[in-house]
Amino acid sequence: MPELTPRVVAVVVTFQPDRVRLRALLDAVTEQVEGLVLVDNGDAALFSSLGLVCRTKVQTLGMGENRGLAAAQNRGIGKAREWGAEFVLLLDQDSVPAGDMVSKLMAAMMGLRDRGLRVAAVGPRYTDQNQIDLRPFVRVRNARVERFDCGRSDRVVEVDHLIASGSLVPVTALDAIGGMREDLFIDHIDTEWGLRARCEGYRLFGVCGAAMRHGLGDRPYRFLGRYVPIHSPLRHYYLFRNTVWLCRQGWIPWHWRLAIARSAFFKLLFFAIVPRERLSQIGMIFRGVCDGWRGRMGRLET
Repeated sequence: MPELTPRVVAVVVTFQPDRVRLRALLDAVTEQVEGLVLVDNGDAALFSSLGLVCRTKVQTLGMGENRGLAAAQNRGIGKAREWGAEFVLLLDQDSVPAGDMVSKLMAAMMGLRDRGLRVAAVGPRYTDQNQIDLRPFVRVRNARVERFDCGRSDRVVEVDHLIASGSLVPVTALDAIGGMREDLFIDHIDTEWGLRARCEGYRLFGVCGAAMRHGLGDRPYRFLGRYVPIHSPLRHYYLFRNTVWLCRQGWIPWHWRLAIARSAFFKLLFFAIVPRERLSQIGMIFRGVCDGWRGRMGRLET
């Protein structure tokens, strides 16, 4: 059985989750943390039907409606604080941690702190079954988003971005940086928080020995030497809207703005010519770009 890490409370956000995957996630993480908060962007009735409310160390919360990933994360973080958590482990419903992921993340966190570093978060090396050559960690160099792998499993590498799922975050860092920006709703929430953390003098690290399976979407297409995950037109509305919004924020470093704008351009090119539903994709992308430029944020009301 993995060693218990008593100072960590996991926050898992769900929205119409796959029941098998959710059970696998819970089985993998509950023995690694002191408590677990399940936040559903609905009424949490699913948890009762699965018998999850009877699990020890698990508390379920329903948002009542889909208020977005960031709002659900903030609600879960609030509950974790009530439990006296010193660290919060953020997880998506499509992630399954390895049995020793939390202990390896915590060991890396303590080692970095012992060196006097201000750490916003550490995250695992994740894999996706649909992407064989996935490189999980991100740096921005010369206005380009560069993905890289670890090379060795014993490395702890500084990164410019971590996906939220699998991130171990000190509560003290949340106190200094603030919570997730709720008007982003979904997509680029972790990007914005990570950039805000770096502006406050905090740093992000990838832990190569900590492993996690994570679903990035449907089977991706290979396009111009890169794998592009396919999402729904609505999801791409939020992605492009939030990208435009980020690019308009003066406090974000110029090389980051150029990098995410460049990435969005290639995605736009891809969705204009490849998917079968490209007309609906382009329509929602255009709407997202317009709303991002005008600053119309929050949940899209259709």
